[in-house]
Amino acid sequence: MKFKRYSIQVVLILLCLVCSCNFLEKNSDSKNLDSEKAIPKPERNRNPNIIYILADDLGYGDLSCYGQTKFTTPNIDKLAKQGMLFTQHYSGSTVCAPSRSVLLTGMHTGHTPIRGNKGHYPEGQHPLPDSTYTLPEILKEKGYATGAFGKWGLGFPGSEGDPINQGFDTFFGYNCQRFGHSYYPEHLWSNKDSIVLTGNSGTKKEVYAPTLIHEKTLEFIEKNKDNPFFLYVPSIIPHAELAAPSDVIDRFQDEFSPEVEFKGVDDGPDYKTGGYASQKNPHAAFAAMVSILDNQVGDIMNKVQELGIRDNTIIIFTSDNGPHIEGGADPDFLTAMVP
Repeated sequence: MKFKRYSIQVVLILLCLVCSCNFLEKNSDSKNLDSEKAIPKPERNRNPNIIYILADDLGYGDLSCYGQTKFTTPNIDKLAKQGMLFTQHYSGSTVCAPSRSVLLTGMHTGHTPIRGNKGHYPEGQHPLPDSTYTLPEILKEKGYATGAFGKWGLGFPGSEGDPINQGFDTFFGYNCQRFGHSYYPEHLWSNKDSIVLTGNSGTKKEVYAPTLIHEKTLEFIEKNKDNPFFLYVPSIIPHAELAAPSDVIDRFQDEFSPEVEFKGVDDGPDYKTGGYASQKNPHAAFAAMVSILDNQVGDIMNKVQELGIRDNTIIIFTSDNGPHIEGGADPDFLTAMVP
């Protein structure tokens, strides 16, 4: 049974979401007026849509709007320029699962049920208990469609902590954080079904998971454009394996040559189940991954405008905690912790 614990923290989260509305551009430039006339206006009396994008181990200095100079993040910069830029916003914990537990329960690490990355085998993490009252459950009771797309990490498949059992109507992505170390997994989860990615079987790398998950994310927005929705996007980028399609990495190679190769796990029992694959160009790969994430944020921004729901949609972009050093990442070189 769920106990309705409307904690102060949950209320603060909701207030933060409302205060972070970044698309109420009442003073738009006149040059944009003609293009906006063709966009249908959203219903003004319905609850706002909420899109919460949570990067994985992205340092604040990894964004150009916070001082990154070795590569740029123009779409996230635009989001910051049109809305609010936070400089004293802290994540709930220093590691993945408890940080996400804090976010979704509104309780700090002294009270939130998940306080570490405790694993469950063969797949998943220790589950949120059924009695936990989560943010998506609150919003679902208010008539919101709820969807999560990306990395879960708060309950193994079929457990009481499964996202489908914690208030989400739709889930697509990685249930397990360890499996999320691989960007070319052999399967992902669609609600309660395991979807085998035959293009990634064995050592094959044909399906880049962030791209597939992003496609499902945009489909959710399209499907729910006529009703209020809460879209939670816990992206796996950029933690912790450094991997991206070669054509994207190639764009950054000249910027970072010469590179020191990272030697990782490319076969054996830990391959694609927790180990980090080797990467010849770790700096270029990291920049490519953040660029992909930035483009995906831009796609989401463009989608809500295209559907005419921009003025009634709150978009928040943040990270679950600070930068990582696993998998060949080099936050000191990339100034992920700029002053």
